[in-house]
Amino acid sequence: GNHTQPTFILLGITDTPWAQAPLFGLFLLIYVVTLVGNIGLMVLVWLAPSLHTPMYFFLTHLSLADVCYSTIISPKMLTDLLFGNKTISWAGCLTQFHLFALFATAECHLLAAMAYDRHVAICHPLSYVTAVSPRACWQLVAWSYLVASLSALIYTSCTFGGSFCGPHHVDHFFCDAGPVLRLACSDTRGAEVAIFALAAANGLGTSMVILLSYGRVLHAVLGMRSAPSRARAFQTCASHLVSVSVFYGSLFFMYLQPASRHGSRDKVASVFYTVVSPMLNPFIYSLRNKEVKAALGK
Repeated sequence: GNHTQPTFILLGITDTPWAQAPLFGLFLLIYVVTLVGNIGLMVLVWLAPSLHTPMYFFLTHLSLADVCYSTIISPKMLTDLLFGNKTISWAGCLTQFHLFALFATAECHLLAAMAYDRHVAICHPLSYVTAVSPRACWQLVAWSYLVASLSALIYTSCTFGGSFCGPHHVDHFFCDAGPVLRLACSDTRGAEVAIFALAAANGLGTSMVILLSYGRVLHAVLGMRSAPSRARAFQTCASHLVSVSVFYGSLFFMYLQPASRHGSRDKVASVFYTVVSPMLNPFIYSLRNKEVKAALGK
């Protein structure tokens, strides 16, 4: 029958019994490293005056977003792997998806703000103080969360706005738009088009800002006369682009393809942007920098 507020069952990453214990250990380790790395970075930036710069200001908000949406996904996934209790209420499913969509979208815009910061710092150093002032930093962060909040409301209303038919088995390890919409009783083509269009606007818009910014940065780096400075700057840009590629590549695979092409590979792609990327970001973006190492030493 039709139910407006059913209880969902998350089928999880795998239904193979022997694989659940190793996956629990692996994902628990990743989650602990994610929390320690990101929270440690936020505390370090707060305590070290030398890190009170726009770049690390954006990094703290990126770490906050990583901690939030990783915590929204990982604990439920870990308990499902350990105890096998994979049920989740309609309200819990809606809340999980809404908060995930909010912080994941905010991360896209924060990554774009960070790329803009690096572009101004390297390509226009004389105007850096005015272009990336404290007020401008707060405005960029506020814009990121504002757009993310409005986008999350639209994603959630499109995904959970209809009624659902049994069995309520969500073929995923968290409540995502595609698997939930497949359980809807009514026609979901309008909702799928709206989600696709908004995801494309957020994803493609911010990725273009990132690519154009780093393109200008790489052009400026290649024009440097000092070979060591050029190598260091190029290494930093390359590592940032690797992190961005992992995050955006898995997001685009999930949300910018037709619904008919979704399959079992979706879970693998989801692991990268919900579990792996939040763990890697603090190491790629900060812990390889001399400023962070010096602050840790002090």
